[in-house]
Amino acid sequence: MSNIKTVCVYCGSGAGTNPLFVEAATAFGKILAENRIRLVYGGGSVGIMGAVATAVLDHGGKVTGIIPDFLVKKEVMMPIEDLIITPDMHERKRLMFEHSDAFVALPGGIGTLEELVEQLTWKQLGRHAKPVLLANIDHFWEPLFALLAHMRETEFIRPTMAVEILRAERVEDILPSLQAAAAGVPEEAKEIAPEIARRL
Repeated sequence: MSNIKTVCVYCGSGAGTNPLFVEAATAFGKILAENRIRLVYGGGSVGIMGAVATAVLDHGGKVTGIIPDFLVKKEVMMPIEDLIITPDMHERKRLMFEHSDAFVALPGGIGTLEELVEQLTWKQLGRHAKPVLLANIDHFWEPLFALLAHMRETEFIRPTMAVEILRAERVEDILPSLQAAAAGVPEEAKEIAPEIARRL
């Protein structure tokens, strides 16, 4: 039995051009709520970010939003009970990590990519072993998968530095994949000591 109680979702503050992106976010929010798994996310109420949070709340689920003070107006902060405002992006990302048992990247832009790659880097450096999954909605992440394959072929990602990146083509496969991955990870391998996280 997996012990996943919270899932951090990285995603766009815009809706994108494909309606399937918002549909996927809404469907995943509903799944989280129905499985009593808390959403941890960036705290905004717009775009895909807003869609996943709204869906969790609409179905009786719990949400933790973490947003830096300079984005409160830009990303239209969601009026939720559990909202943390941080002084900067680094603190936001550290708290998102500490509050989460697993990470999912829905479609998004540079910010989404940066947050995702940071978690993959920490995994590669052995700082944690929490599951990280790319929700490949309508093949959105295919260019990234191709780039990662190219990095492996050119040996910038060497076999000893390989990182398990989960992927799901369908929303309903996300949670089972995370749960299966988390079940095989010892508790001590999932955490970064707070003093180490502050220095990353």
